[in-house]
Order: sequence, then C-alpha cells, then structure tokens
Amino acid sequence: MAYYPVLLDMSGKAALVVGGGKVAERKVQSLLDVDAKVSIISKELTKKLKDQIEQREVTFLASEFSPEHLEGMFLVIAATDDKRTNSVVADEAKRRGILVNAVDQPEQCTFIVPSVVRRADLVLAVSTSGKSPALSKKLRKRLEQEFGPEYAEFLNLMGRVREEVLNSELPQEKRKALFQQLVDSPLLDYLREGKSEAIEKLLMELLPSEVGAGGVVEAIVEAREG
Repeated sequence: MAYYPVLLDMSGKAALVVGGGKVAERKVQSLLDVDAKVSIISKELTKKLKDQIEQREVTFLASEFSPEHLEGMFLVIAATDDKRTNSVVADEAKRRGILVNAVDQPEQCTFIVPSVVRRADLVLAVSTSGKSPALSKKLRKRLEQEFGPEYAEFLNLMGRVREEVLNSELPQEKRKALFQQLVDSPLLDYLREGKSEAIEKLLMELLPSEVGAGGVVEAIVEAREG
C-alpha cells in the first residue's frame, strides 16, 4: 500500500487515545507536544498518565470504550494490548470518518505514524509503510546524529530573517538569493560550534540594510544568551 505523506495541524483539536500502557503513554505525549486536546480511555494507566490526568493535561473519559466517546474527535489512536478492542475502536472511527491509527495493525489504520526526529520546527519523518518498524527506528537514530540542535536554532534565525525580508522592499529575486546564501553559508557550522562572533559577522555581511541586519543580530544574540 502506498501512503500519502502529510503533516497535521493538531493544535486545539480533540484526540482520543484508547489504552493506558507505555505505548499509549508515548502516543499521548506526542499529541500533547503538538498542542492537541487529548482524552484517554483505559482500565489501567501508567504513573505518568495518572499524573497528566491529575494535572489536567489529559482528560480521562472512561475505563471502557464506547462508540459515543468518539463524538467530536478529530483523531483516534487505539493503543491497547488487545487486537480485538483496537479493531472495534478502528471500525467505529472509520464509520464516522475519523482518522484512526491502530498500533501494530496497519490494516485497521487510515493513517500510520512515522518515526520522527524533531528539532523544534524541523520535522524529519521516516516510514517504511509499515513493513519494517525496525528499519525506521535505525534510520531515525542516524538522522538524530546528523541533525543536531543547531538546526532548531538555525530555523529560528531563518524565521526572523524571513519576517524582516518580507517586510522590506527587496525585489523577489534578491530575496530568493539571500535565503539561498544563508542556507549555503557556514552559519549552521558556526551555530553548532557556538561561534557567536562569527555568526554576528556573517549576518552583518550577508543581510542588506533594507532587512534591518542590526535588529536580527541583536535578537539572535539575546536568544543565545537567554
């Protein structure tokens, strides 16, 4: 089966996790990380899930799944250790046109979850279309080594520069050329090595006066010192 890759905006959207073990715990956390409104159904819960419920990070709905629990849900994950229960959840979700993932049961899913490396706004996803999770995990670990935390800082910087550039009167071609210069520059290396002076010098050299280079540099310095 061929899958269509997509990134979902889950901010403020209702998501249901059925299950309360370690797998469900990971699924809940991944949804909380993208600001979803998470509810959970399970007889038993890990300590972390209990704490998240007590702290009102997660809403506890019930011990047993019932189809009415799907009302208003945008996305559902069936993460129990019982395949029959997962299948029931998946069937009811699909009947209502709700996105559903049944853990380790790709035939019951309307979407599958890739292995992910996240560096703030940089998201690298690896999928084998359900054929080899072990290979996905191996590739993810390789990507984790190659793409370090400096990529998150670089993206934050590029976001600030892009904002300034779009507010300037630079022609489209010069904007495009500037973005490419920054990507091709040693900036990532300087960020990785913590060379603040080199970063400031490079930005002052590359950013034209119309972009407000001084303000960008000042913001970056403040962020690094903070």
